[in-house]
Amino acid sequence: MTDIGFPVFDCDNHYYEAIDAFTRHLDPRTGPRTIQWCQIDGRQYHVIGGKVSRAVVNPTFDPVALPGVLKDYFRGNPNNENPIELLKQREPIRPAYRDKDARIATLDEHGLERVWMFPTLGMIYEEPLHQDPWAVQQVFTAFNRWMLEDWGFNHKDRIFTAPYISLVDVDWAISELEFALDNGARNIVMRPAAPTTVDGPRSPADPMFDRFWGLVNEAGITVVAHAGDSGYNSHGYAEDNGFSAAFGSQARPQPLRMATMFDRPIEDFLGSLVCDKMLERFPNVRVASVENGSGFLRGLLKKLDATANKMPGWFSEAPSETFRKQIWINPFWEDDVHEVVELVGSDRVIFGSDWPHIEGMPVPLDYVDELKEFTPAVQQLIMHDNVTELNQRRPL
Repeated sequence: MTDIGFPVFDCDNHYYEAIDAFTRHLDPRTGPRTIQWCQIDGRQYHVIGGKVSRAVVNPTFDPVALPGVLKDYFRGNPNNENPIELLKQREPIRPAYRDKDARIATLDEHGLERVWMFPTLGMIYEEPLHQDPWAVQQVFTAFNRWMLEDWGFNHKDRIFTAPYISLVDVDWAISELEFALDNGARNIVMRPAAPTTVDGPRSPADPMFDRFWGLVNEAGITVVAHAGDSGYNSHGYAEDNGFSAAFGSQARPQPLRMATMFDRPIEDFLGSLVCDKMLERFPNVRVASVENGSGFLRGLLKKLDATANKMPGWFSEAPSETFRKQIWINPFWEDDVHEVVELVGSDRVIFGSDWPHIEGMPVPLDYVDELKEFTPAVQQLIMHDNVTELNQRRPL
């Protein structure tokens, strides 16, 4: 553990869901439309909306890949390694992946004061159900009750889990937000995607959702847009054989998907919040982009301001300024954090290790090396103060 002279708040930790995370509080009669387990050739899989999901090789997570096993691969793959082979390095599931008190001990080992904790499977299970908004509501109502039961939304003022909320139905979203607020949640999480309502897909900033955003605005709780399966496809340029963050198979890799598709969901999502003026209508809404990287950032800010020049009178201020006031960015550890600070300011950058996921840091404080050229004050902003601010509700 590295002693860096100030406490650290990691904005991106994950748990691996319990076997019954989705089913413990789910009415079994909803099974064919929601989630069930099946066994194929001796391996367990989830059946989601009546279809077997193979998005995760082993959704039981026992055994599971090592934390940060793809770190060098994402740095540019200097050893020319095959990610599929790297992922074959597995170990029995650790208690800290599923037990909150064991995780507290791991935080101590890692030198972390606090963490935000997000789903693993939960971030990719809305998409298989998105054509059935009722099923989405059933699954994530049950999932959030499991989360509260196993983790709590605030455990010992150190682990803060985020209830998952979708905008597939505004009344349900409000109900889940009220449940989160009543049970002490400090943030909520959703995937960066246009929700599919009973009337079809809608921008997350459509005025039809203003009652939800109004409650977020009033409560002052942070909304996290966390990477997941956002349902994007290649429009025929590549084979759509999995969600956009997938590697494809060893036999049929998908380089175009990896090169172009990961940035699109978060760029569209954040762009819609600005262009459809939800942030202008609700200036107390704070949005944190987590595990989406920052590769999209310079281009998006430039395009937003160029659009404002072409549509005089639409925006009340430069849209890039609205963005900087209300949106925080968690860059990938391999991104150029100096560029992100240049674009949005050091008070809008937050550190997240993605531990214990394969593409994250093997040890969270390894990230200190990425900040060594900053002053200690800026390092503390990025690794502690900014997330601490977002973790506090700011009610009107």
